[in-house]
Amino acid sequence: MRRRDREITDVNHIESILNESKYLHLGLADEGIPYVVPMNYGVTKDEADGHYVIYLHGAHEGKKLDIIRKNPNCCFSLERNVEPFEGRLACQYGMVYESIMGFGQITIVDEPVEKMAALTALMKTQTGKDDFQFDERMVSIVTVFRIDVEELTAKQRLMPGEK
Repeated sequence: MRRRDREITDVNHIESILNESKYLHLGLADEGIPYVVPMNYGVTKDEADGHYVIYLHGAHEGKKLDIIRKNPNCCFSLERNVEPFEGRLACQYGMVYESIMGFGQITIVDEPVEKMAALTALMKTQTGKDDFQFDERMVSIVTVFRIDVEELTAKQRLMPGEK
């Protein structure tokens, strides 16, 4: 990260961004050509080693799925509290934000119990509620993706004059 003065290292702050943002931009590479798509997501931590796991869902066919099957490397970004600000000069205008960028491996989840847990995590991130019920029939109609996050950075830009 170039701007260390904007880096967020506090785990609680990072997790609040992960838990409160509503969508992420998933970046994939299709034979060297970038492909980015905005998606709803859910986030959990792996019980074995504590790394973040991001769950996504989509259709059983399509470009995104085709790319993932060929290349499991991915990246993602998400942001919250985005707000423009003005300055006296054009170069003093800017944007306030909190953001996360990450890299990992994306896989397709086939096991129904994990798919149910993934969709519960997705609904918790999206709605704040975790009392949704899923059954095998419901999860059979969607493809669930799992990103095992290998690297993650977070940063923020405050309003000029704030610390």
